[in-house]
Amino acid sequence: MKRVLAILAVLIFLGIVLKACVRKDMPENIAIDIKTPDLKEIVYPSDEKNVTINGIDYLQSQAPVGKFGGELVISTIGEGPKTFNPCNTKDATSSSMAGIMYDGLVTTNPRTGEVMPLLAKDIEINGNDYIIRLRHGIKWTDNKPISADDVMYTYNEIVFKGYGNPSTMDAMKVDGKLPELVKLDDFTVKFTTPRAFAPFLRQLSYPIVPKHYFKPYSDRGESVFNAFLTPDTNPEEIVSSGAFKLKEYVAAQRVVFERNPNYYKINLKDEKLPYLNKLVYLIVGDTNNEILKFEAKEIDALSLRGSNVAMYKIKEPNSDYVIYNLGPDTGTLFLVINLNNRRDKNCKPYVDPKKQRWFGNRDFRAAVDWAIDRESMVKNIASGVAEPLFTAESLNSIYLNKYIKGHPYDINVAKESLEKAGFKLKDGILYDCCGNRVEFDLYTNAGNLEREALGVMIKQDLEELGMKVNFKPVEFNSLVNKLTNTHDWDMAIMGLTGSPLEPHDGKNVWTSSGSLHMFNQRPANYNIDDRLDWEKELDEIFAEGAVKLNFEERKPIYDRYQTIIYNQKPIIYLYSPIRITAIRKKIKNIFPTSLSGLLYNLDEIYIDGGEK
Repeated sequence: MKRVLAILAVLIFLGIVLKACVRKDMPENIAIDIKTPDLKEIVYPSDEKNVTINGIDYLQSQAPVGKFGGELVISTIGEGPKTFNPCNTKDATSSSMAGIMYDGLVTTNPRTGEVMPLLAKDIEINGNDYIIRLRHGIKWTDNKPISADDVMYTYNEIVFKGYGNPSTMDAMKVDGKLPELVKLDDFTVKFTTPRAFAPFLRQLSYPIVPKHYFKPYSDRGESVFNAFLTPDTNPEEIVSSGAFKLKEYVAAQRVVFERNPNYYKINLKDEKLPYLNKLVYLIVGDTNNEILKFEAKEIDALSLRGSNVAMYKIKEPNSDYVIYNLGPDTGTLFLVINLNNRRDKNCKPYVDPKKQRWFGNRDFRAAVDWAIDRESMVKNIASGVAEPLFTAESLNSIYLNKYIKGHPYDINVAKESLEKAGFKLKDGILYDCCGNRVEFDLYTNAGNLEREALGVMIKQDLEELGMKVNFKPVEFNSLVNKLTNTHDWDMAIMGLTGSPLEPHDGKNVWTSSGSLHMFNQRPANYNIDDRLDWEKELDEIFAEGAVKLNFEERKPIYDRYQTIIYNQKPIIYLYSPIRITAIRKKIKNIFPTSLSGLLYNLDEIYIDGGEK
């Protein structure tokens, strides 16, 4: 608790200073063009190829042949993974680590964004039928074959039942119906969608899990299944398929993965990948610790933030690392407002009724939007290494609505909007029409210094309107529980990962029944009439966009949803960080892309010199 208070004291001081002046941390002679990723000189290998050797269908990397051995050490901020169950991940750390351990039927080409086979050897599409042929001869880490039964189990018993994280189930529905799935033979399955469904193929990236290992837990019910594969699970017991398998987890310290000798990818010499013996994640409490560990050469890569970009760019020519600008982040950073006006089973409102009136008023939300000084955030928190964001799609999305230009900070427009909504400012304090002082809580996840700094600035911005804001950083799981289960929160600073290629991936956020419709979260069996008019329109938009098959038809549809969010402001977007990463020069086969980042190809990466 003392540590949190100390951080807050520093951040509050910084917030006052930052509003008073603008630093120039990035010297002009090394300024980075943040709108253009510096990837022009990268020579990318050709796409992977199917190769059959002794009856086994391998996927052959076309990257330069590397050296076997050694370990790559990277970092993760926070408290580490909450689960190793790939079907039940609800945070970015757990998702990324489960993604290392389990592969899906397909993946995304890191350069073009096209869907490519992974566990699938090939895919045949006939109308609404998707015939998936699996690779022959590939195995789980316990040497049992990966077969059609595993695919049938994964979708029929987990995805289609909504076990774990139900987001994929939500995204796969067309007209409220799920696809049909049949087994054609031991290595072939067929999905049939209710009608034409543009996003479907990309949904098949969902991790396939081993039936023989998972089924005993799913048969005992959803609660047992969701508690399966906790961080306390013995790594030797875990059956997986990815390039690396779990070797060790030490709470709040590290996660260690080791090479999977059964992996089905090979190099140009037909040698089994991956090259690395180990992949190590050091768990760091915050970004400052991460920087210290990079400086001490304890980790091999570092995401650069704010003024750190200038410092590292200056030192780069004489350093052991190289810096890549990957362009705007594919996720979004935002302030979300709780519009929930329902009651629990005891008829107690989730949100204080007076706050329900405030937050439910569009002019109140607009005032908050106009009072947020995004330019100061970009200059002083991101040190210019970001751009203001006003849309629900990220700045590198091919579906970005470019007609939404946003607006500058304007406290006077914010005050006019509050006056229109019936609020009164008296002696610097804001009151509603009933004489209640406007006071509420603002949350974010503790340990994320960027979000904590944003919280301090937003608190200060809104207090200029006479609002009293109680800023409360809390542990990440506690925050997620508030947003999606208990609903006892007011506003929160959050971020979501996203796809720059497929807006339908956000269906669970924007549709009224979505499991991440956090600004107005509903129970599973909600009353369909319990929707705001613009929520109904969002439901219609995502239903319509999914069944249009070409980009030209889909783009205007998804432009509409962004316009609705911009106008209604249940979520207020802040800025989009520019992804700039430093990585040791000894790390080879690095082919960064603006779509997939830096370390998407862990199975191809090697250490110059091999063992260390």
